[in-house]
Amino acid sequence: MARVALEQVTKIYPGGVRAVDGIDLSIADREFVVLVGPSGCGKTTTLRMVAGLEEISQGVIRIGDRVVNDVPPKDRDIAMVFQNYALYPHMTVFKNMAFGLKLRGMPKAQIKQRVTEAAKTLDIEHLLDRKPKQLSGGQRQRVAVGRAIVREPSAFLFDEPLSNLDAKLRVTTRAELKRLHQRLRTTTIYVTHDQEEAMTLGDRIVIMKDGRIQQADAPLRTYQSPVNRFVAGFIGTPPMNFFDGTLRAEGGGLRFEEGKLVRGELTLPGNGFTLTLEHLPPEVRKRLLARTSGHVVLGIRPEHVRLATLGGAPGLDVPVKVRLNVIEPLGSEMDVHMSTALHDQMVGRMDAQIGVQAGSDATVFVDARKVHLFEPGDTGMNLSLETMSSSNETSHAIA
Repeated sequence: MARVALEQVTKIYPGGVRAVDGIDLSIADREFVVLVGPSGCGKTTTLRMVAGLEEISQGVIRIGDRVVNDVPPKDRDIAMVFQNYALYPHMTVFKNMAFGLKLRGMPKAQIKQRVTEAAKTLDIEHLLDRKPKQLSGGQRQRVAVGRAIVREPSAFLFDEPLSNLDAKLRVTTRAELKRLHQRLRTTTIYVTHDQEEAMTLGDRIVIMKDGRIQQADAPLRTYQSPVNRFVAGFIGTPPMNFFDGTLRAEGGGLRFEEGKLVRGELTLPGNGFTLTLEHLPPEVRKRLLARTSGHVVLGIRPEHVRLATLGGAPGLDVPVKVRLNVIEPLGSEMDVHMSTALHDQMVGRMDAQIGVQAGSDATVFVDARKVHLFEPGDTGMNLSLETMSSSNETSHAIA
């Protein structure tokens, strides 16, 4: 077991492209950390630098107490599981799992014991005599994981290991990986572009954009308290709804007025919705009162929107007039795509009900206690957080 630490780690490719830009990250012993973000954000490059498959341009990487910048991959005491399994097609499952141990010169009896134990853990004992072409995708992935387990490394590195599996098998294998970590408690770094995977697997998730860390926090804290607009929009399915507008002081309180961006400038036509913000903590209220008449962005998660026919809580839910555009039944829930007077895109995820018709006008209730307010811009800071310390640090890091 080992702690993994990255200190100002940077990767610059020829031409000056910064794939990873001075990131600091400390992963505790036994922790399961997931690196997540859109394609090209630098998450896989970061993982490959930890593995030693990619040279770092600047910074320091430590595994345990060792600086491993110049240590070859085979000597870093890590095991990596790849997206494409990377199994030897001419070898049986047993030989695939045993190959790394054989190269180390481990006695045959010890190799057999480790492979058998790992196969039992992963429920692939009955596959040990088969070759990869005789296995399903899920079975091949378990063999790849087993090959990593037998090495008993200080840390596991996973590079999008479930992306080649079908949706149902991804869910099943995801649960198996979580149970496996709970049993082995090996330090794990896991890369994925799937935020649902990140939320369900990680003790902590690290959200990256353009080679920089936007937020590193527990999954639920990341969902409930995103430090900026990018994180808020990335975490959550469907993504958070955003509305440009301004704040007005109202009897000692605050009211959000929907506006519209025209060539980058905020306009207030006067026919947008308004949202009374009565449940803000005192520190947040004081901070936002100083921003009245300025441009802010309101964030509303789809699950905090419900049709008026489903009822609202007086004093807590605020009515908004909308046009229903598309209804997507999901079984017990439905996604309702709608538009306000000034914004074409708004999504609500709510309990399914019969009789909701696309093309009709309706009223939805918004839970005003759970909205967020952001500074303008893709990575605008979350002004709704009670403490701004983490937000300020992130804002400084991505400036």
